[in-house]
Amino acid sequence: MNAPTRRGLTEQAADAAIDQACRMLRLPTIRTHFPETADTAARQQQSYRAFLAELLLAECDDRARRRSERRIRAAAFPREKSLRTFDYTANPNVDPAVINTLATADWVRKGQPLCLIGDSGTGKSHLLIALGAEAAMAGFRVKYTLAAKLVNELVEAADEMTLTKTIARYGRVDLLCIDELGYMALDKRGAELLFQVLTEREEKASVGIASNEAFSGWTKTFTDPRLCAAIVDRLTFGGNIIETGTDSYRLAHTLRSRDNTDK
Repeated sequence: MNAPTRRGLTEQAADAAIDQACRMLRLPTIRTHFPETADTAARQQQSYRAFLAELLLAECDDRARRRSERRIRAAAFPREKSLRTFDYTANPNVDPAVINTLATADWVRKGQPLCLIGDSGTGKSHLLIALGAEAAMAGFRVKYTLAAKLVNELVEAADEMTLTKTIARYGRVDLLCIDELGYMALDKRGAELLFQVLTEREEKASVGIASNEAFSGWTKTFTDPRLCAAIVDRLTFGGNIIETGTDSYRLAHTLRSRDNTDK
């Protein structure tokens, strides 16, 4: 069945009809850019197909950008960090080639873990947030949390008989970023609850960990040796381990920035 044609519309009436149709069909990008794109198409004598393709591709690109922005907001990162702003010269322990490979988010697609190990100030959180943002932009659901906050939430959920629901909620994200693991010791109950979260995700969904302690020092955080060994096993089997070293990235980056400013 052929669609009815409407002839005799003035340009003003056509613009009004397009604006109304875009509102009804929820095409905000086409609605915004149609006049400019139409004028450009007329000057360049584009075909109708090429003109329509330009409009639709612009709408698709803008929707993809908005979806990425929503996923990044949902991740609840505490601040904006990007790989583009990471100063590799300030921390030569970090291999740019390795980070660029991780930026493809293929490890998230495969459900592999990531461990960033190094002293305070060596760029762990920067890399964790930046790689999490890359995963979100690649279409994955990401959630960021501090280790202490996560454990407290799990303990409260257990007390309120909502633990299964809470663990399932974290299980729905493709990448769970846990920052500042190792800054405080966990009692046996807290460690066991965290172990449940990690076990639920094993070989199914990714976990990204940033810790100031080498694996050999995790017994300070997880005081039960068997539980500590099991957690380390969950996070290292088939995973990616990045050691950021002991020299302060923040200090080196600040000094380099100051030197560049003085030149």
